[in-house]
Amino acid sequence: MGDLANSAVDFYPKSQRRELNHAGGLGCTLPELRGLMELRGAEALQKIQDGYSDISGLCRRLKTSPTEGLSDNAADLEKRRQIYGQNFIPPKQPKTFLQLVWEALQDVTLIILEIAAIISLGLSFYAPPGEESEACGNLAAGAEDEGESEAGWIEGAAILLSVICVVLVTAFNDWSKEKQFRGLQSRIEQEQKFAVVRNGQQIQIPVAELVVGDIAQIKYGDLLPADGVLIQGNDLKIDESSLTGESDHVRKSVEKDPMLLSGTHVMEGSGRMVVTAVGVNSQTGIIFTLLGASGEEEEKKDKKAKKQDGAVAMEMQPLKSAEGGEMEDREKKKTSTPKKEKSVLQGKLTKLAVQIGKAGLVMSAITVIILVLYFVIQTFVLDGRVWLAECTPVYVQYFVKFFIIGVTVLVVAVPEGLPLAVTISLAYSVKKMMKDNNLVRHLDACETMGNATAICSDKTGTLTTNRMTVVQAYLGDTHYRQMPEPGSLTPRILDLLVHAIAINSAYTTKILPPEKDGGLPRQVGNKTECALLGFLLELHRDYQPVRDQLPEEKLYKVYTFNSVRKSMSTVTRLPQGGFRVFSKGASEILLKKCSNILSSSGELRSFRPRDRDEMVKRVIEPMACEGLRTICLAFRDFAAGPEPDWENENDIVGELTCIAVVGIEDPVRPEVPEAIRKCQKAGITVRMVTGDNINTARAIAAKCGILQPGEDFLCLEGKEFNRRIRNEKGEIEQERLDKIWPKLRVLARSSPTDKHTLVKGIIDSTIGEQRQVVAVTGDGTNDGPALKKADVGFAMGIAGTDVAKEASDIILTDDNFSSIVKAVMWGRNVYDSISKFLQFQLTVNVVAVVVAFTGACITQDSPLKAVQMLWVNLIMDTFASLALATEPPTESLLLRKPYGRNKPLISRTMMKNILGHGVYQLSIIFTLLFAGEIIFDIDSGRNAPLHAPPSEHYTIIFNTFVLMQLFNEVNARKIHGERNVFQGVFGNPIFCAIVLGTFGIQIVIVQFGGKPFSCSPLNAEQWLWCLFVGVGELVWGQLIATIPTSHLKCLKEAGHGPGKDEITDEEMAEDEEEIDHAERELRRGQILWFRGLNRIQTQMEVVSTFKRSGSFQGAVRRRSSVLSQLHEVTNLSTPTHVILSAGNPTSATIGNPRSESVP
Repeated sequence: MGDLANSAVDFYPKSQRRELNHAGGLGCTLPELRGLMELRGAEALQKIQDGYSDISGLCRRLKTSPTEGLSDNAADLEKRRQIYGQNFIPPKQPKTFLQLVWEALQDVTLIILEIAAIISLGLSFYAPPGEESEACGNLAAGAEDEGESEAGWIEGAAILLSVICVVLVTAFNDWSKEKQFRGLQSRIEQEQKFAVVRNGQQIQIPVAELVVGDIAQIKYGDLLPADGVLIQGNDLKIDESSLTGESDHVRKSVEKDPMLLSGTHVMEGSGRMVVTAVGVNSQTGIIFTLLGASGEEEEKKDKKAKKQDGAVAMEMQPLKSAEGGEMEDREKKKTSTPKKEKSVLQGKLTKLAVQIGKAGLVMSAITVIILVLYFVIQTFVLDGRVWLAECTPVYVQYFVKFFIIGVTVLVVAVPEGLPLAVTISLAYSVKKMMKDNNLVRHLDACETMGNATAICSDKTGTLTTNRMTVVQAYLGDTHYRQMPEPGSLTPRILDLLVHAIAINSAYTTKILPPEKDGGLPRQVGNKTECALLGFLLELHRDYQPVRDQLPEEKLYKVYTFNSVRKSMSTVTRLPQGGFRVFSKGASEILLKKCSNILSSSGELRSFRPRDRDEMVKRVIEPMACEGLRTICLAFRDFAAGPEPDWENENDIVGELTCIAVVGIEDPVRPEVPEAIRKCQKAGITVRMVTGDNINTARAIAAKCGILQPGEDFLCLEGKEFNRRIRNEKGEIEQERLDKIWPKLRVLARSSPTDKHTLVKGIIDSTIGEQRQVVAVTGDGTNDGPALKKADVGFAMGIAGTDVAKEASDIILTDDNFSSIVKAVMWGRNVYDSISKFLQFQLTVNVVAVVVAFTGACITQDSPLKAVQMLWVNLIMDTFASLALATEPPTESLLLRKPYGRNKPLISRTMMKNILGHGVYQLSIIFTLLFAGEIIFDIDSGRNAPLHAPPSEHYTIIFNTFVLMQLFNEVNARKIHGERNVFQGVFGNPIFCAIVLGTFGIQIVIVQFGGKPFSCSPLNAEQWLWCLFVGVGELVWGQLIATIPTSHLKCLKEAGHGPGKDEITDEEMAEDEEEIDHAERELRRGQILWFRGLNRIQTQMEVVSTFKRSGSFQGAVRRRSSVLSQLHEVTNLSTPTHVILSAGNPTSATIGNPRSESVP
């Protein structure tokens, strides 16, 4: 680490380094502090002793007070920033707009078009000598007109212009996307605050404002934002694995190891530290600075550098967003398959795009070949011309024209708008989800959420309001169902109660006066402790004087709350010598450790197991059945004499005396029952996983609607759950888990490990036909593993610890369960938006490719010119993806079951729509192409010479084509066969603007586009006919909707998800491409092969059976097995099946016609 540190000094200019070393009047220089932070344990203590005598000496040198902190003097804080730096790591520079333009230009189809356009431009400036034109045949006829031949350059220029348009649009999209993520990132940064002491007051400041010398309060669940030295700690354990890779938690104490490092997590306990290094000088900062310096190759090798990708500025932050990287993956996905496991949607889209792209490539190649052959045969064979040198440019110009037509077919066929649609849809959803209190950290989580089939939710704060109040109490042998009057309690009990609550809770927990008059008092800190402090205030007692009398640093020892202990204990010295331990925790657990109880007079009375059972039955269970959390408060005195062994916690927290048991109410959030009902309607199972008592959990689950009366569901405690899922050796068995989880609705008294086990078990289960997609909510540090394991992890924005947020995919900024339902809606909406876009895009693709292909083959010229095709491409790719991907979600999305991982992107209904509209559009266009001149009484545009002026005939075809697409865009808004395609159309202003805008531009192109767009102005009557045919799309859409999809069994679905056993490595990606190809070729061959094989096999079986005169059964059985195999092959849908069956059909069977192992 030492050499790491030294090299980071070089990032400062010399003048600044000199200033650093003088430390501007403060007692420590920057290198000195950095040197100190590289040491650990005993070495560090030695260095502190040698240099500063002790930690308070270090504070004096840093001009700060361990109790009062820094003064809030702006000049002093600024000076510290000047000397020691800011707590900020400069982000990687974003890509400039020009870089993004350059990246967009790398698209292969665009490069081919550019080259073709440049050749076309070059050739158009070359005029062949006039007198030879006769010799070249009538090919150049029409070029006689001087003006026309000069206009030859226009087509090339127009193609270049439209390429520039496409590139600028793509680059602008990327740029705005990047900007959005930086905005999102900065919002995450501003929200992350840390508690420091300034002027003796504890305040929350943004992490970036921390300076060296600040006294920071650290507690369970924090991610440390800077390096520091511990001044005072209670039972502090730190997870340093992010820096050292050491998975065991490191115990920190002032006496043994006080060094705390940025980027590490507080797993237990609390304390205060003096900040000694911030930003680029902290240990995390040094690593990041080095990574940034060593450039790109380091980024590939080192995972941490990945975190710098995209939009990450403040790397000290707990919330790194990998969006940037993922987005780039999404853009690259057409050419290469990223290594990380793709989301379901990405997997389906990548496969679909590859298949469509290949089909387009084949079509465009055939188009070019047919055009060239036709031209060559016509010119040199039928007309018997000889290739003359001076005619070469004319011929080449023809070939270039054919090539451009071919490339245009390819451009239209390749759905390069797909990545754009996904990007826009996700980016739009993420932005809108912010308003619905969902802060999305990983983009694909948004889409995965739409497929969720199960939600495992916490209880406290998510399903309940997390505003806790004590409503019942058991004190001095009496069960008070309302608040007891202070006068009814003995002073001794009251005094013990005040001390037990005031001292044995985090001193950062407070009750503050309400912000508005008549409002509720504000609860700051742990909500359960707030309820207990509120209980004291109700009893007209104040906790603050007790705390002032015994400040935090005078507490002898603290056993902080964690999920294993389920209790918290504090040890104090008694004035007359000896110690007193106060303890509070879950009542069933703490009562087992009680051997005495306070009677009504405040005297000790023995508390036997029999009494305990009685109390559980009479007090605790009734409270729990009303949905109350029960907390037991107890104490124990140690006489003066030899100190007990404080490390032996079980002995210390034992033989306790129970002071009181209180019932704390945490009311269910009013909107939760409705949200859970919506989830259940949407086919999502909600399970509650909580640390609470099973009766409390059951009561709350019933109030929320997770448990319905009369249903057969399981409520288990963690212990029972473990007993049922583990075998004799104590190992978890998936089979046992599979018997439990489908019916399990409440898991109470569960540990974080149980939560992780349950989530993993549901995800790994294979009992349903679909793999379950599980969402999990969590707020505690210990929820990290479950949040990471889940398909979508939700962390709580208010109550959540930094560790939980770090492990999550989405942060609920209002901690409310009903926000999860909004996330489901948005997720499903993303999926539907992309299906809408696909339905529209593929209709245009099919029609444009068929028109260009047949038109070119029959009339030697595509009815849709290159520039027109690019305009159509722009409409259907960029504009349509914007219009259809920004449809807002509706409640109706929650009325269907989740799609699941294997549902194809293009359903039967969509396929029916695509083919149905394709038929309509093709029949109209071919009618116009071959009979248009007769219908409209105009000149035919077919077989026009090379530089002929644009014809009205082809303009009408182009115009009709575009208008049909526009009206079909309205049809594409519905993909489940709904009749009303206009429903909610005005709720989406973007859609309306784009449709009207496109229509406006179309008018301009047709009327004033002229030669560049190969358009000739149309009159009003022609326009009305074009519009009439366009509107016909809507009527035709209604016709198609009438045909029931169930009758069209012949339609195939497309865009299936990855198969079950599919491996997502790069090798697999390559195999997959070959398989896609193989799949298409093999399918027809295989089926025919099997049919023939079957017949021969059956005949041979029958003959041999009769020869042996054995039973006929065997043959029939074999035949049916072969048929079932044939059936499997006919239903090939995923590449995995092809791998199984496409091995080598011939070799497997030819040698032995009777073998039953059909490939």
